[in-house]
Amino acid sequence: MTRYSFVVLLLGLVGIAIVVKGAMIMFAERQYWHDVADRFVKENVTVKPNRGNILSSDGKLMASSLPEYKIFMDFMSGERDEARRKKDQQRKDSIWKANLDSICIGLNQIFPDVSVNTFKNHLRKGREMKSRNYNILPNRNRRISYIQYKEAKRLPVFKMNKYKGGFHEQVYNQRKKPFGSLAAQTLGRLYADTAMGARNGIELAFDTLLKGRDGITHRQKVMNKYLNIVDLPPVDGCDIVSTLDVGMQDICEKALVDKLKEINANVGVAVLMEVATGEVKAIVNMMKAGDGNYYEMNSNAISDMLEPGSTFKTASIMVALEDGKITPDTEVDTGNGIMNMYGSKMRDHNWHRGGYGKINVTRILEVSSNVGVSYLIDKHYKDNPQKYVDGLKRMSIDQPLHLQIPGEGKPNIKGPKERYFAKTTLPWMSIGYETQVPPMNILTFYNAIANNGTMVRPKFVKAAVKDGEVIKEYPTEVINPKICSDRTLEQIREILRKVVSEGLAKPAGSKQFSVSGKTGTAQISQGAAGYKSGRVNYLVSFCGYFPSEAPKYSCIVSIQKPGLPASGGLMAGSVFGKIAERVYAKDLRFDIRNAIDSTTNVIPAVKGGEMNEALYVLNELNVPVQKQFSGQKRKELWGHTQAAPEAVILQDQVVSSATVPNVIGMGAKDAVYLLESKGLKVRISGVGRVKSQSIPSGNRIVKGQTILLTMRH
Repeated sequence: MTRYSFVVLLLGLVGIAIVVKGAMIMFAERQYWHDVADRFVKENVTVKPNRGNILSSDGKLMASSLPEYKIFMDFMSGERDEARRKKDQQRKDSIWKANLDSICIGLNQIFPDVSVNTFKNHLRKGREMKSRNYNILPNRNRRISYIQYKEAKRLPVFKMNKYKGGFHEQVYNQRKKPFGSLAAQTLGRLYADTAMGARNGIELAFDTLLKGRDGITHRQKVMNKYLNIVDLPPVDGCDIVSTLDVGMQDICEKALVDKLKEINANVGVAVLMEVATGEVKAIVNMMKAGDGNYYEMNSNAISDMLEPGSTFKTASIMVALEDGKITPDTEVDTGNGIMNMYGSKMRDHNWHRGGYGKINVTRILEVSSNVGVSYLIDKHYKDNPQKYVDGLKRMSIDQPLHLQIPGEGKPNIKGPKERYFAKTTLPWMSIGYETQVPPMNILTFYNAIANNGTMVRPKFVKAAVKDGEVIKEYPTEVINPKICSDRTLEQIREILRKVVSEGLAKPAGSKQFSVSGKTGTAQISQGAAGYKSGRVNYLVSFCGYFPSEAPKYSCIVSIQKPGLPASGGLMAGSVFGKIAERVYAKDLRFDIRNAIDSTTNVIPAVKGGEMNEALYVLNELNVPVQKQFSGQKRKELWGHTQAAPEAVILQDQVVSSATVPNVIGMGAKDAVYLLESKGLKVRISGVGRVKSQSIPSGNRIVKGQTILLTMRH
């Protein structure tokens, strides 16, 4: 045989071997590879990330994400081979038949609102359907708490090795607001189905940052065991740092609601802003509901398009001052308080007492004279009303604010070229009628007066944070660097200070510091019926800033109420005064070393809660402690505290697993943890310590029942 023939023969044999091996793989070993494929059951599941938190400016949680769960049962065998599938299905069915009673009894103990028989019928139906993702609860949309989830996972059937992972869960975000209703409209809400996203407020405006990115996992059966395989990990959302201050928000809400109840008002608004930055520290929107209580229903502070009334007079006088038409000493004879203005009677609020007579511009604003303001504006601008409107626009009072949150109204300032601008429009417009400006826009204008003439855009969010790092900041934005000259600014600031110290706005003042601002009392038009249809509603308001000499905060209080009496100074002004004094006191800072000497034991006020943690912290701070424990060593030791002259007294309480514990005196965190660990749902009203609980201690625990905790400082 030649060398060439040998090579050809060898290559032929190699080729035959390759073909034979391929045939063996394709045919002889095909069953082996089919068996391998049968070991895998893959179903993709979208995993929702944790939604970012919304924090207050001082780092407190205002909206947080807590997990909720759905637990599913896989009733269908994952085997593809017919013989194995039948055998596996029979095994699953036998497990359910043998354990159904104990499973349903266990589930009923966790979910007492669903009877044992209901669970039996529900689970039998799932087994008959051979469902792969069958919610163990009859209400398929129902989610369960973390505590319920952990209890369900402890049921024996969940732990059966022979059941091979038939149970699985899906995790959802629950949006919780630890401070209850505080700034609820501004924070915003999510839809009940969180997949639909946010509805309003910061939640909606910053949804793309808050919601994060979905992940993908699948349940994979490998060698008869289920594994959760992560294909794409979820990315949690960013935290949003708001400008709101929880303490200031609480101050504003309490002061406003107390007054609304007192005067039986329909709607109330209070907004507190930091002068230099435009940061909104508190925003309250309260509306009376059918049950007589007040709730946050709408974003009235930014959306209400009402005629502002006398708070607008400041802008009118500033236009005339800036144009050199008047000075603070210019006098007007207001007569008996009634003036005929092109066939329409203009009245001062004291016309029935004979009016104010001859007064100067400063006094006109002090007493909020309609006759005085309208006479001056009509006299100097009736031949050229556009010049007056241009003066308002120069101060940007007509501009939309382009806020960070949705829902704002756009100021409506008429011009002489527009329809329905009659001879009477100018004088009425000058005192805050025939124009619409939302409360937030009025506040922004007054804030500019306090801020040396610089108008800044109000803001609700300072930054977005991810893993402790600031990824986006929202700096202060300037709308108008100078709304008027320094001369006009100096004049109007002095007038606004006297409005409070010597005029109708005295209830807004304080003995501790000087306040500046302007009252407003206006009839609310009833649409086409004007102001003469039945009982008249009123808008009473006060807008200003404090302290007058070095303004730090500006604030507006606006209240809608039915009928008389109606007084911007007495009603809105008094609310402003309470807010200003409490915020001013909160903002004071003293060096503690000036209050004590080196030999004094400082005994702090300590909230009730978990005693081991309290003891550890107090020891670290070298605070004297008297332990009054029962001597029992327990992992969690719940109790209450007392402040004695020389020490903090720690007293434990026996917490029964079957009865509602006493959480009065505890902080929100400890109280919620303790109650939820007992299977109760918790709602919180207010901030501070627990002052009362809706279900008294010692009552038998009904799991799933809601308990309301009322908090007070």
